[in-house]
Amino acid sequence: MAAALLMVMSGLSLSVSAQDVSVKAAVTLINPQAIAFDKTSGKVYIVDTARNAVNIFDDAASTILSVKVGAGPVSLAVNSANGKIYVANSGDGTVSVIDGKTDKAVTTIQAGLHPYSVAANSATGKVYVSHTFSNKVTIIDGSTDTASNIEAGSFDLIAVNSKTNTIYMLGYEGGNLVSMDGTGLNVVRKTLGMHAWGMALNEATGKLYVARPGSAEVDIVRPGVLSQASVKTGAIPCAVAINPTTNMIYVANYGDNSVTVINGTTTTALTTIPVGVRPEAITVDPIRNMVYVANTHSDTVTVIDGKQNKVLNTLAAGRFPYVLVVNPLSNKLHIMNLSDKAFTTVSPMPSAAD
Repeated sequence: MAAALLMVMSGLSLSVSAQDVSVKAAVTLINPQAIAFDKTSGKVYIVDTARNAVNIFDDAASTILSVKVGAGPVSLAVNSANGKIYVANSGDGTVSVIDGKTDKAVTTIQAGLHPYSVAANSATGKVYVSHTFSNKVTIIDGSTDTASNIEAGSFDLIAVNSKTNTIYMLGYEGGNLVSMDGTGLNVVRKTLGMHAWGMALNEATGKLYVARPGSAEVDIVRPGVLSQASVKTGAIPCAVAINPTTNMIYVANYGDNSVTVINGTTTTALTTIPVGVRPEAITVDPIRNMVYVANTHSDTVTVIDGKQNKVLNTLAAGRFPYVLVVNPLSNKLHIMNLSDKAFTTVSPMPSAAD
């Protein structure tokens, strides 16, 4: 299912130019969970699919380290319960485990064909892995790094609410959302509608935000029950980010080069902000109240002031930026690029909080 998603979503961006086709074709799977910030260590982890590696950025030490993992890594997650990083390797059906203290790959777990997305529960230490074209979900016990599989359906993205021990799994083509109890593994299914992609969880409120590109809206799923509200966005919303401090939600709209700002308290769209060409990723620095948008087809990142909802700056971001994360401790942006250079690091414009 994830592969089908990429054909549809990438096809939209591929239509822009022949050059984009060659760049996109070199990438097997694209996953928004291919990058992560570990707030405990202050390190940033980025998969390097072409080189079968994970790049580790230690901004405090000004170092970059490349660690070999399995074949075709596509996503990763930090498990703060044991200080390890779990990497889904689509090419060889494994999950590599990196020790966050030593920055070394310490074990390899057999997970099954084509693992795609991975997410960790920081409270229980359990790690959850979806599989492309499979109805199985792999559950890894972080205390022993042993894996088991359950049949829960075919999904692309995973989000975990550590407070409630709830695992959310989203399928793109059918628009199916599954809520699974992490203790009893009881599954509740809900169909949101075709083409659901882009998911973010606000653990402070328990609300889950799901972007639906086909209907130009974001569905909001309340905690406890799979009932939903919907907020209209721009064209082809594809990525969601949350500022848990202000309870503001930001949605990157791929189709009309904009960002929709949603008030999480009132569940209303406040404004629409123009950004660069074909925004595919968005992240928030809650300390400085800044929002960063990766504009894949203008090779830039748009910097938005979250207080005023205005564009402050546009930064060069390397060729075809498509996933990014901010390190709020160092005030640096780490960006994945669909080009020969796998990543770009940017120091954004400082704010008053600095």
